[in-house]
Amino acid sequence: MLHHELLEQARGFSDAIVTLRRAIHAEPELGLHTPRTRDKVRAALAHLPLAWREGPSTTGLVATLKGGAGPGRRVLLRGDMDALPMTEETGLAFASTIPGAMHACGHDTHTAMLAGAAELLCARAGELAGEVQFMFQPGEEGFHGARFMLEDGLIDPLPDAAFALHIMPNSPHGLVAGRAGPLLASADQFDIVVQGRGGHASMPHDALDPVPVACEIVTALQAVVTRKFPVSDPVVATVARIEAGTAHNVIADRVAMRGTLRTLSAINRARLHDALTQVATNIAAAHGLTADVTITPGFPVTVCDPRAVDLGEMVVRGLTGEQGFHRLDAPIMGAEDFSYVLEKVPGAMFFLGVAHEGVDWRNCCSIHSTRMMVDESVLPLGTAVLAGCALQFLQEGFAD
Repeated sequence: MLHHELLEQARGFSDAIVTLRRAIHAEPELGLHTPRTRDKVRAALAHLPLAWREGPSTTGLVATLKGGAGPGRRVLLRGDMDALPMTEETGLAFASTIPGAMHACGHDTHTAMLAGAAELLCARAGELAGEVQFMFQPGEEGFHGARFMLEDGLIDPLPDAAFALHIMPNSPHGLVAGRAGPLLASADQFDIVVQGRGGHASMPHDALDPVPVACEIVTALQAVVTRKFPVSDPVVATVARIEAGTAHNVIADRVAMRGTLRTLSAINRARLHDALTQVATNIAAAHGLTADVTITPGFPVTVCDPRAVDLGEMVVRGLTGEQGFHRLDAPIMGAEDFSYVLEKVPGAMFFLGVAHEGVDWRNCCSIHSTRMMVDESVLPLGTAVLAGCALQFLQEGFAD
């Protein structure tokens, strides 16, 4: 049974949600340790009947609400807390006061919406059977914060289901979107060093020039993507940075290349790693050079359980009507470390459109933009969606 009044109740304390969001936004913190943000969350929720847990690896928090109606299912709701190493250019009155740091991915809103969901669910504690885990996680932006919190035992015992929201500033106002199966890609980083022998630019025959070899590797890698992998299970390989040389008339000794590998399945992830190494080393060897390849694993594929997506869709439609939920046709090749949770627990992540109502949302600044803006009037909806997913799962579980 859905609680249709959730959205109105969330709107009733929207000022508190926005106030927390703005306080976090003004003091962004990077990486696995976000103590100011942690303290803001604990202060905002200090009046609630929550049991708090922290671990040694991060400043992450798990707050647990035990229902008053006895034992039952266990559900986790997650919000991330860390910012990006960017300089804000929004001109907002509550813009970042920390040089070189900005909440440009919406984690400030995720944390505030999760805190709001805690308010809604604690108000219903007496009627709940089971428990809710509120996961306030730092270190999402490439630092594997979710993995560390799992390894620290903060989510032990594991929940029976898990849900998260991610805002999208260039998505229609108030629209919630999701899909079953792969939602977001795995993301790995690679570094290639092509080692040659430098010399004078006028006499390349006396040197082993690594630059044309590096260029050949870049081109061959794109051919590998289009000729070795099916379009039905796509991969992305991007060489994002190439460094070599010191002057216009000097052949460099080496070329350093850096980029990212994105896949939507574990099988293709392993195959792409092997293909990159094979292409780089063999092309270099064909020219008498060497290539050293280092692949740094990133986040795994974010895979949403179909039952969890169905549950989320039912909750959203119950809150906002039939047009409030959209099924995505295809995955997005970005990555998320909520994937670590979804590897262990059935669940789903959903996207929430926060473009201002009536604007051309397609042309709004996206996440990771220094000018990203959020329509804060949508945040109570995100709070209600998170709380609604928890309530629905505790009451009914997944549909058969």
